[in-house]
Amino acid sequence: MENKLNIEFEKVFEKEVEHHFFCPGRVNLIGEHIDYNGGKVLPCAISLGSHLLVARNNTGTLRFRSLNFEEKADIILADSYTKSGKDWYNYPLGVIHLLSKNHKFEGLDLLFYGNLPTGAGLSSSASIEVLTAYAFDRIFKLGINKLDLVKIAKQAENEFIGVNCGIMDQFAVAFGEKDKALELNCDTIEYNAVPFNLGEYSLAIINTNKPRKLAESKYNERFTECRTALADLQKQLEIQHLCDLNSLQLDAHLDLIKSFTIAKRAQHVVAENERVYKSIEAMSKSDLESFGKLMYASHDSLRNLYEVTGQELDTVVEYCKKNTDVLGARMTGAGFGGCAIALVKSNKFDKFTSELEAYYNDKIGYKPSVFKSAIGEGVRAL
Repeated sequence: MENKLNIEFEKVFEKEVEHHFFCPGRVNLIGEHIDYNGGKVLPCAISLGSHLLVARNNTGTLRFRSLNFEEKADIILADSYTKSGKDWYNYPLGVIHLLSKNHKFEGLDLLFYGNLPTGAGLSSSASIEVLTAYAFDRIFKLGINKLDLVKIAKQAENEFIGVNCGIMDQFAVAFGEKDKALELNCDTIEYNAVPFNLGEYSLAIINTNKPRKLAESKYNERFTECRTALADLQKQLEIQHLCDLNSLQLDAHLDLIKSFTIAKRAQHVVAENERVYKSIEAMSKSDLESFGKLMYASHDSLRNLYEVTGQELDTVVEYCKKNTDVLGARMTGAGFGGCAIALVKSNKFDKFTSELEAYYNDKIGYKPSVFKSAIGEGVRAL
Protein backbone atom coordinates (compact mmCIF):
# COMPACT_ATOMS: atom_id res chain seq x y z
CA MET A 1 0.00 0.00 0.00
CA GLU A 2 2.73 2.48 1.00
CA ASN A 3 4.64 2.10 -2.29
CA LYS A 4 1.45 2.48 -4.35
CA LEU A 5 0.54 5.69 -2.51
CA ASN A 6 4.08 7.06 -2.92
CA ILE A 7 3.80 6.49 -6.68
CA GLU A 8 0.41 8.24 -6.76
CA PHE A 9 1.84 11.21 -4.85
CA GLU A 10 4.71 11.53 -7.34
CA LYS A 11 2.21 11.43 -10.23
CA VAL A 12 0.05 14.17 -8.70
CA PHE A 13 2.74 16.53 -7.42
CA GLU A 14 5.81 15.51 -9.48
CA LYS A 15 7.99 15.20 -6.38
CA GLU A 16 8.79 12.65 -3.68
CA VAL A 17 6.84 12.15 -0.47
CA GLU A 18 8.43 13.57 2.68
CA HIS A 19 5.95 12.34 5.29
CA HIS A 20 3.29 9.62 5.47
CA PHE A 21 0.68 9.46 8.26
CA PHE A 22 -2.25 7.13 8.97
CA CYS A 23 -5.33 7.48 11.15
CA PRO A 24 -7.89 4.67 11.56
CA GLY A 25 -11.64 4.83 11.63
CA ARG A 26 -13.56 3.51 14.61
CA VAL A 27 -16.57 1.51 15.61
CA ASN A 28 -18.33 1.99 18.90
CA LEU A 29 -18.81 -1.45 20.43
CA ILE A 30 -21.60 -0.18 22.70
CA GLY A 31 -22.74 3.11 24.24
CA GLU A 32 -24.47 4.95 21.37
CA HIS A 33 -25.58 8.58 21.48
CA ILE A 34 -24.34 9.05 25.05
CA ASP A 35 -21.00 10.67 24.29
CA TYR A 36 -22.71 14.09 24.29
CA ASN A 37 -24.68 13.20 27.41
CA GLY A 38 -21.75 12.68 29.80
CA GLY A 39 -21.78 8.89 29.51
CA LYS A 40 -19.17 6.19 29.07
CA VAL A 41 -18.61 4.61 25.69
CA LEU A 42 -16.63 1.62 24.41
CA PRO A 43 -15.13 2.44 21.01
CA CYS A 44 -12.16 0.79 19.32
CA ALA A 45 -9.96 1.75 16.38
CA ILE A 46 -10.29 -0.49 13.30
CA SER A 47 -7.92 -1.52 10.54
CA LEU A 48 -9.46 0.72 7.87
CA GLY A 49 -8.64 4.41 7.85
CA SER A 50 -7.15 7.48 6.17
CA HIS A 51 -3.68 8.13 4.76
CA LEU A 52 -2.02 11.52 4.33
CA LEU A 53 1.12 11.95 2.23
CA VAL A 54 2.87 15.32 2.49
CA ALA A 55 5.74 17.34 1.02
CA ARG A 56 6.61 21.00 1.46
CA ASN A 57 6.27 23.40 -1.45
CA ASN A 58 7.60 26.92 -2.01
CA THR A 59 4.35 28.40 -3.29
CA GLY A 60 2.84 29.71 -0.04
CA THR A 61 -0.14 27.49 -0.81
CA LEU A 62 -1.89 24.50 0.73
CA ARG A 63 -2.60 22.16 -2.16
CA PHE A 64 -5.32 19.62 -1.31
CA ARG A 65 -5.71 16.49 -3.42
CA SER A 66 -7.53 13.21 -2.82
CA LEU A 67 -7.50 9.81 -4.48
CA ASN A 68 -11.14 9.38 -3.37
CA PHE A 69 -12.66 12.66 -4.60
CA GLU A 70 -12.23 14.67 -7.77
CA GLU A 71 -12.51 18.05 -6.04
CA LYS A 72 -9.19 19.73 -5.35
CA ALA A 73 -8.22 23.05 -3.81
CA ASP A 74 -5.21 25.36 -3.83
CA ILE A 75 -5.59 27.67 -0.85
CA ILE A 76 -3.19 30.54 -0.15
CA LEU A 77 -1.77 30.49 3.38
CA ALA A 78 -3.65 32.83 5.71
CA ASP A 79 -4.33 33.49 9.38
CA SER A 80 -7.86 32.07 9.06
CA TYR A 81 -9.99 30.15 6.59
CA THR A 82 -13.66 29.87 5.69
CA LYS A 83 -15.68 26.75 4.96
CA SER A 84 -16.35 26.35 1.25
CA GLY A 85 -19.51 24.42 0.35
CA LYS A 86 -19.57 20.74 1.26
CA ASP A 87 -16.33 19.60 -0.34
CA TRP A 88 -14.18 17.00 1.45
CA TYR A 89 -11.23 19.36 2.01
CA ASN A 90 -13.27 21.40 4.50
CA TYR A 91 -12.49 18.72 7.10
CA PRO A 92 -8.69 19.18 7.05
CA LEU A 93 -9.13 22.92 6.39
CA GLY A 94 -11.19 23.34 9.59
CA VAL A 95 -8.33 21.87 11.62
CA ILE A 96 -5.75 24.05 9.87
CA HIS A 97 -7.97 27.09 10.50
CA LEU A 98 -7.83 26.45 14.27
CA LEU A 99 -4.11 25.68 14.31
CA SER A 100 -3.39 28.87 12.34
CA LYS A 101 -4.62 31.01 15.24
CA ASN A 102 -1.40 30.28 17.13
CA HIS A 103 1.03 28.97 14.51
CA LYS A 104 2.50 30.02 11.17
CA PHE A 105 2.84 27.42 8.43
CA GLU A 106 4.64 26.93 5.13
CA GLY A 107 3.06 25.71 1.91
CA LEU A 108 2.33 21.99 1.72
CA ASP A 109 1.28 19.47 -0.90
CA LEU A 110 -1.29 17.17 0.75
CA LEU A 111 -2.57 13.92 -0.76
CA PHE A 112 -5.35 12.12 1.12
CA TYR A 113 -6.52 8.55 0.57
CA GLY A 114 -8.97 6.54 2.66
CA ASN A 115 -10.59 3.11 2.51
CA LEU A 116 -13.32 4.05 5.00
CA PRO A 117 -16.72 4.27 3.30
CA THR A 118 -17.91 7.88 3.53
CA GLY A 119 -21.09 8.47 5.48
CA ALA A 120 -21.14 4.91 6.87
CA GLY A 121 -20.70 5.77 10.54
CA LEU A 122 -17.06 4.66 10.82
CA SER A 123 -15.83 8.18 11.61
CA SER A 124 -14.22 9.04 8.29
CA SER A 125 -14.47 12.75 9.18
CA ALA A 126 -12.84 12.33 12.62
CA SER A 127 -10.14 10.21 10.97
CA ILE A 128 -9.26 13.01 8.53
CA GLU A 129 -9.43 15.70 11.23
CA VAL A 130 -7.16 13.91 13.71
CA LEU A 131 -4.86 12.85 10.86
CA THR A 132 -4.44 16.49 9.78
CA ALA A 133 -3.86 17.79 13.32
CA TYR A 134 -1.31 15.06 14.03
CA ALA A 135 0.51 15.61 10.71
CA PHE A 136 0.82 19.37 11.18
CA ASP A 137 2.03 18.88 14.74
CA ARG A 138 4.74 16.46 13.60
CA ILE A 139 5.81 18.33 10.45
CA PHE A 140 6.04 21.76 12.10
CA LYS A 141 7.10 20.48 15.55
CA LEU A 142 4.26 22.31 17.31
CA GLY A 143 4.63 20.33 20.55
CA ILE A 144 0.87 19.84 21.03
CA ASN A 145 -0.05 16.79 23.12
CA LYS A 146 -2.33 14.18 21.61
CA LEU A 147 -5.36 15.02 23.77
CA ASP A 148 -5.19 18.67 22.72
CA LEU A 149 -4.98 17.56 19.08
CA VAL A 150 -8.16 15.54 19.69
CA LYS A 151 -9.88 18.60 21.16
CA ILE A 152 -8.85 20.72 18.17
CA ALA A 153 -10.21 18.09 15.78
CA LYS A 154 -13.52 17.98 17.68
CA GLN A 155 -13.74 21.78 17.70
CA ALA A 156 -13.25 21.80 13.92
CA GLU A 157 -16.13 19.33 13.53
CA ASN A 158 -18.39 21.36 15.85
CA GLU A 159 -17.62 24.90 14.70
CA PHE A 160 -16.22 24.68 11.17
CA ILE A 161 -18.27 21.75 9.83
CA GLY A 162 -21.30 22.37 12.05
CA VAL A 163 -21.94 18.95 13.61
CA ASN A 164 -22.60 18.75 17.37
CA CYS A 165 -20.59 15.57 17.95
CA GLY A 166 -19.07 14.61 21.27
CA ILE A 167 -15.39 13.75 21.68
CA MET A 168 -15.64 9.96 21.26
CA ASP A 169 -14.86 9.69 17.55
CA GLN A 170 -11.75 11.87 17.57
CA PHE A 171 -10.55 10.30 20.82
CA ALA A 172 -10.96 6.71 19.61
CA VAL A 173 -9.05 7.20 16.36
CA ALA A 174 -6.24 8.98 18.20
CA PHE A 175 -5.84 6.74 21.26
CA GLY A 176 -6.88 3.31 19.91
CA GLU A 177 -4.85 0.29 21.01
CA LYS A 178 -4.47 -3.09 19.36
CA ASP A 179 -6.98 -5.71 20.60
CA LYS A 180 -8.43 -3.32 23.18
CA ALA A 181 -11.61 -1.29 23.59
CA LEU A 182 -11.41 2.16 25.13
CA GLU A 183 -13.56 2.68 28.21
CA LEU A 184 -13.99 6.41 27.79
CA ASN A 185 -15.74 8.80 30.16
CA CYS A 186 -16.89 11.51 27.75
CA ASP A 187 -17.37 13.97 30.60
CA THR A 188 -13.93 13.77 32.23
CA ILE A 189 -12.03 12.33 29.21
CA GLU A 190 -10.56 9.68 31.52
CA TYR A 191 -10.13 6.30 29.87
CA ASN A 192 -8.95 2.74 30.35
CA ALA A 193 -7.88 0.33 27.64
CA VAL A 194 -9.99 -2.81 28.17
CA PRO A 195 -8.73 -6.11 26.68
CA PHE A 196 -11.31 -7.38 24.20
CA ASN A 197 -10.69 -11.09 23.71
CA LEU A 198 -12.80 -12.34 20.80
CA GLY A 199 -11.74 -15.99 21.12
CA GLU A 200 -13.32 -18.04 18.32
CA TYR A 201 -15.34 -15.02 17.12
CA SER A 202 -14.55 -12.17 14.74
CA LEU A 203 -15.80 -8.60 14.61
CA ALA A 204 -17.90 -8.10 11.49
CA ILE A 205 -18.57 -4.63 10.17
CA ILE A 206 -21.64 -4.52 7.93
CA ASN A 207 -22.07 -1.43 5.79
CA THR A 208 -25.75 -1.11 4.85
CA ASN A 209 -24.61 0.93 1.83
CA LYS A 210 -27.27 3.46 2.69
CA PRO A 211 -25.22 6.66 3.03
CA ARG A 212 -26.19 9.28 5.57
CA LYS A 213 -25.06 12.88 5.76
CA LEU A 214 -24.40 13.40 9.44
CA ALA A 215 -24.74 17.19 9.38
CA GLU A 216 -28.05 16.84 7.50
CA SER A 217 -29.42 13.92 9.50
CA LYS A 218 -31.46 14.06 12.68
CA TYR A 219 -28.28 13.88 14.78
CA ASN A 220 -28.50 17.54 15.77
CA GLU A 221 -32.21 17.06 16.50
CA ARG A 222 -31.42 14.24 18.98
CA PHE A 223 -28.73 16.40 20.56
CA THR A 224 -31.29 19.16 21.13
CA GLU A 225 -33.91 16.72 22.46
CA CYS A 226 -31.44 15.47 25.06
CA ARG A 227 -30.69 19.03 26.15
CA THR A 228 -34.44 19.60 26.53
CA ALA A 229 -34.81 16.46 28.67
CA LEU A 230 -31.88 17.56 30.82
CA ALA A 231 -33.36 21.05 31.33
CA ASP A 232 -36.71 19.52 32.38
CA LEU A 233 -35.02 17.22 34.92
CA GLN A 234 -32.80 19.99 36.29
CA LYS A 235 -35.89 21.76 37.63
CA GLN A 236 -35.73 19.34 40.57
CA LEU A 237 -32.47 17.42 40.20
CA GLU A 238 -28.91 18.68 40.60
CA ILE A 239 -27.39 16.94 37.59
CA GLN A 240 -25.04 18.09 34.85
CA HIS A 241 -25.73 15.31 32.36
CA LEU A 242 -28.47 12.77 31.66
CA CYS A 243 -25.93 10.03 32.38
CA ASP A 244 -25.61 11.26 35.97
CA LEU A 245 -28.87 9.34 36.56
CA ASN A 246 -29.55 5.61 36.72
CA SER A 247 -32.75 4.05 35.38
CA LEU A 248 -34.49 3.94 38.76
CA GLN A 249 -33.81 7.64 39.36
CA LEU A 250 -35.01 8.57 35.89
CA ASP A 251 -38.21 6.53 36.24
CA ALA A 252 -38.96 8.28 39.53
CA HIS A 253 -38.70 11.72 37.87
CA LEU A 254 -39.95 10.97 34.37
CA ASP A 255 -43.05 13.11 34.94
CA LEU A 256 -40.76 16.19 34.88
CA ILE A 257 -40.25 15.68 31.14
CA LYS A 258 -43.15 17.27 29.30
CA SER A 259 -42.90 15.42 25.99
CA PHE A 260 -43.42 11.65 25.63
CA THR A 261 -40.94 11.57 22.74
CA ILE A 262 -38.26 13.42 24.69
CA ALA A 263 -38.83 11.12 27.69
CA LYS A 264 -38.06 8.15 25.40
CA ARG A 265 -34.79 9.78 24.35
CA ALA A 266 -33.75 10.15 28.00
CA GLN A 267 -34.71 6.54 28.76
CA HIS A 268 -32.44 5.29 25.99
CA VAL A 269 -29.51 7.45 27.12
CA VAL A 270 -29.66 6.34 30.76
CA ALA A 271 -30.17 2.64 29.99
CA GLU A 272 -27.45 2.65 27.32
CA ASN A 273 -24.96 4.11 29.79
CA GLU A 274 -25.77 1.24 32.17
CA ARG A 275 -25.21 -1.26 29.35
CA VAL A 276 -21.67 0.08 28.93
CA TYR A 277 -20.84 -0.76 32.56
CA LYS A 278 -22.35 -4.24 32.15
CA SER A 279 -20.32 -4.72 28.94
CA ILE A 280 -17.06 -3.80 30.66
CA GLU A 281 -17.83 -6.39 33.33
CA ALA A 282 -18.60 -9.01 30.66
CA MET A 283 -15.35 -8.23 28.80
CA SER A 284 -13.33 -8.55 32.02
CA LYS A 285 -14.65 -12.13 32.30
CA SER A 286 -14.32 -12.85 28.55
CA ASP A 287 -18.09 -13.42 28.66
CA LEU A 288 -18.90 -12.80 25.00
CA GLU A 289 -22.36 -14.33 25.31
CA SER A 290 -23.48 -11.69 27.83
CA PHE A 291 -21.88 -8.95 25.75
CA GLY A 292 -23.75 -10.20 22.67
CA LYS A 293 -27.08 -9.94 24.51
CA LEU A 294 -26.22 -6.39 25.54
CA MET A 295 -25.51 -5.55 21.88
CA TYR A 296 -28.99 -6.72 20.88
CA ALA A 297 -30.56 -4.77 23.77
CA SER A 298 -28.68 -1.66 22.68
CA HIS A 299 -29.99 -1.94 19.12
CA ASP A 300 -33.55 -2.49 20.32
CA SER A 301 -33.31 0.67 22.43
CA LEU A 302 -31.87 2.67 19.55
CA ARG A 303 -34.75 1.46 17.35
CA ASN A 304 -37.65 1.87 19.77
CA LEU A 305 -36.66 4.71 22.12
CA TYR A 306 -34.10 6.77 20.20
CA GLU A 307 -35.51 6.02 16.74
CA VAL A 308 -32.27 6.27 14.78
CA THR A 309 -31.98 2.86 13.09
CA GLY A 310 -34.18 2.49 10.00
CA GLN A 311 -35.12 -0.47 7.83
CA GLU A 312 -31.61 -1.22 6.56
CA LEU A 313 -29.91 -1.51 9.96
CA ASP A 314 -32.91 -3.32 11.43
CA THR A 315 -32.76 -5.89 8.61
CA VAL A 316 -29.11 -6.66 9.37
CA VAL A 317 -29.79 -7.17 13.08
CA GLU A 318 -32.98 -9.13 12.33
CA TYR A 319 -30.92 -11.59 10.29
CA CYS A 320 -28.20 -11.83 12.93
CA LYS A 321 -30.77 -12.79 15.59
CA LYS A 322 -31.77 -15.78 13.42
CA ASN A 323 -28.19 -17.00 12.92
CA THR A 324 -26.82 -19.22 15.69
CA ASP A 325 -23.24 -18.39 14.63
CA VAL A 326 -23.80 -14.77 15.74
CA LEU A 327 -23.58 -13.82 19.43
CA GLY A 328 -24.79 -10.24 19.08
CA ALA A 329 -25.28 -7.35 16.68
CA ARG A 330 -26.19 -3.69 16.77
CA MET A 331 -25.99 -0.50 14.75
CA THR A 332 -22.88 1.56 15.39
CA GLY A 333 -22.41 5.28 14.85
CA ALA A 334 -25.12 7.89 14.55
CA GLY A 335 -27.56 5.64 12.69
CA PHE A 336 -29.96 6.57 9.86
CA GLY A 337 -28.06 4.10 7.67
CA GLY A 338 -24.35 3.50 7.95
CA CYS A 339 -22.98 0.39 9.65
CA ALA A 340 -23.83 -2.40 12.04
CA ILE A 341 -21.38 -4.63 13.87
CA ALA A 342 -21.72 -8.29 14.84
CA LEU A 343 -19.78 -10.99 16.69
CA VAL A 344 -19.55 -13.89 14.25
CA LYS A 345 -17.91 -17.32 14.57
CA SER A 346 -14.64 -16.99 12.66
CA ASN A 347 -14.93 -20.37 10.92
CA LYS A 348 -18.43 -19.49 9.68
CA PHE A 349 -17.67 -15.93 8.55
CA ASP A 350 -17.89 -16.59 4.80
CA LYS A 351 -21.18 -18.48 5.21
CA PHE A 352 -22.51 -15.63 7.38
CA THR A 353 -21.52 -13.08 4.74
CA SER A 354 -23.16 -14.84 1.79
CA GLU A 355 -26.38 -15.61 3.70
CA LEU A 356 -26.66 -12.06 5.06
CA GLU A 357 -26.09 -10.62 1.57
CA ALA A 358 -28.93 -12.76 0.18
CA TYR A 359 -31.31 -11.99 3.06
CA TYR A 360 -30.60 -8.24 2.91
CA ASN A 361 -30.82 -8.12 -0.90
CA ASP A 362 -34.21 -9.84 -0.76
CA LYS A 363 -35.56 -7.28 1.75
CA ILE A 364 -33.78 -4.07 0.67
CA GLY A 365 -33.01 -4.58 -3.02
CA TYR A 366 -29.21 -4.37 -2.94
CA LYS A 367 -26.39 -6.00 -1.00
CA PRO A 368 -24.55 -4.78 2.09
CA SER A 369 -20.74 -4.82 2.31
CA VAL A 370 -19.32 -7.12 4.98
CA PHE A 371 -15.75 -7.33 6.22
CA LYS A 372 -13.72 -8.57 9.16
CA SER A 373 -11.92 -5.93 11.14
CA ALA A 374 -8.90 -6.12 13.36
CA ILE A 375 -8.90 -3.84 16.40
CA GLY A 376 -5.93 -1.61 15.72
CA GLU A 377 -3.70 1.27 16.80
CA GLY A 378 -4.57 4.96 16.69
CA VAL A 379 -3.06 7.78 14.59
CA ARG A 380 0.61 7.38 13.71
CA ALA A 381 3.43 8.17 11.30
CA LEU A 382 4.28 5.43 8.82
